[in-house]
Amino acid sequence: MLTLQGRNIKLRALEPEDLEFIYEIENNEDLWELSSTQTPYSKFLIKQYLENAHLDIFEVKQLRLVIEDFQQNSLGLIDIFDFEPQHHRAAIGILIAETENRQKGIGSEALQLLCNYAFSHLKMHQLYAGVSEENVVSQKLFQQQGFVKTGKKKDWNLVNGIYKTEYLYQLINNVY
Repeated sequence: MLTLQGRNIKLRALEPEDLEFIYEIENNEDLWELSSTQTPYSKFLIKQYLENAHLDIFEVKQLRLVIEDFQQNSLGLIDIFDFEPQHHRAAIGILIAETENRQKGIGSEALQLLCNYAFSHLKMHQLYAGVSEENVVSQKLFQQQGFVKTGKKKDWNLVNGIYKTEYLYQLINNVY
């Protein structure tokens, strides 16, 4: 699908071969803050998840895609979740797995591809993201793609005994 292919990367559906990659990400405690994860995931549970990853977004209300370069290296994940087709809106989350791959334009290209897909194929009216007040890099990423900071959720997430504020970013699609 050309909608999900950019100049340097492509977004693709999850495959059974992604088990180890997803297992590493989901069990990296440094990343748990991003997904509100509290406990590790077993390979068994991730395998079950992968077996159901083919289900339609309208049924499961989410879509997770692998961010991959053209040498088929998995670089990260990008998600549509809290998909609400009645209201034509969904949340977006993005993660570039390895630190050395961050701030190289990969996230920006992936986000642009996913937004184009969501607006053109899913007919979304708006996409939104929650970004920690401390995560300036992600704030800039969403702003560069046209997302606007529209809200502040004070003391929204409890992380390691500390309440953290989260900003709400929205991108409104005025075409559809």
